[in-house]
Amino acid sequence: MKLATYLDRDLRVPRVGLITDEGLHPFAVRHSMRSLISAGRDALDRAADHARAADPLDLESVELLAPLEPASVRDFVAFEEHVEGVRRSVDGAEGVPDAWYDAPAFYFTNPHAILGPDAEVPFPATCEARDFELEVAAVVGGDGRSVPPEEAGTYVFGYTILNDWSARDLQGREMQVGLGPAKGKDFATTLGPWIVTADELEPHKDEDGFLDLLCTVSVNGTEVGRDRLSHMGWTFETMIAYASRDSRVVAGDVLGSGTVGNGGCLAELWGRRGAQEPKPLQPGDVVTLEVEGIGTLINTVAVAPPAPALPPVRRRDSAARAAAREASR
Repeated sequence: MKLATYLDRDLRVPRVGLITDEGLHPFAVRHSMRSLISAGRDALDRAADHARAADPLDLESVELLAPLEPASVRDFVAFEEHVEGVRRSVDGAEGVPDAWYDAPAFYFTNPHAILGPDAEVPFPATCEARDFELEVAAVVGGDGRSVPPEEAGTYVFGYTILNDWSARDLQGREMQVGLGPAKGKDFATTLGPWIVTADELEPHKDEDGFLDLLCTVSVNGTEVGRDRLSHMGWTFETMIAYASRDSRVVAGDVLGSGTVGNGGCLAELWGRRGAQEPKPLQPGDVVTLEVEGIGTLINTVAVAPPAPALPPVRRRDSAARAAAREASR
């Protein structure tokens, strides 16, 4: 089942639709993607049966939006090749950290800066090293805490394409503090073009439980990278188990796979080649991500207006810091 969110031009509100060979069948107005996910598969199937009875809209005539407003977005880093190349590009380090092999690492990114298909992506005005990241994301379908890995498959509602847009120059500078990424990432994440329910992609799993899907990315029609999703080091089920460990996942959470290798982002290629080749994204560039079994996600690079300047940091010399510590005793 393919589920999309689109703009109802008459009501001027987001609506959920079922994608079939005939077109887009609208669900009842009361449904949102989050409510359908939370309701469970039986309720979804009943709602889909009602949607199929409605006259379909021409898919080419509707404006698709991001398929859902995520409860949260965790972005993992599950491809060794990506880690190796990007470390060299961003901070000059070599190889893959030993800690990467311990567990599927992730960071939280901004669920309030989600964009959909065909949207313009507003990079920070101060950014010059603009980059894309080709990923697949799992959408969590239920609430759980410390989910056992062998049960985590029941928490996968479906999959979508994710583009983790990256301001590499901002990212490289801010991560010298030992935190982040933050402003190098949180300006935009694209999801789409729709969610494909997990049962649709089950036949694509290999014997180890990895989804074996071809993933490609092109800029202005020229292919830049391709890889197979099955080259991940961790399955989505393992990611859900780890994300929920001593914590909680809820229906509507999004878990990104991390960027595929072999050119899944420009920074990986920059790290391997020792130069920004291909060149960073430019305003007006069209980035196309395509994932077998899911679809195609297209966006155009743009630049946001300059943000207001921050006041300067208050610096204190070592003597002042020592005096403050003494006074606080």
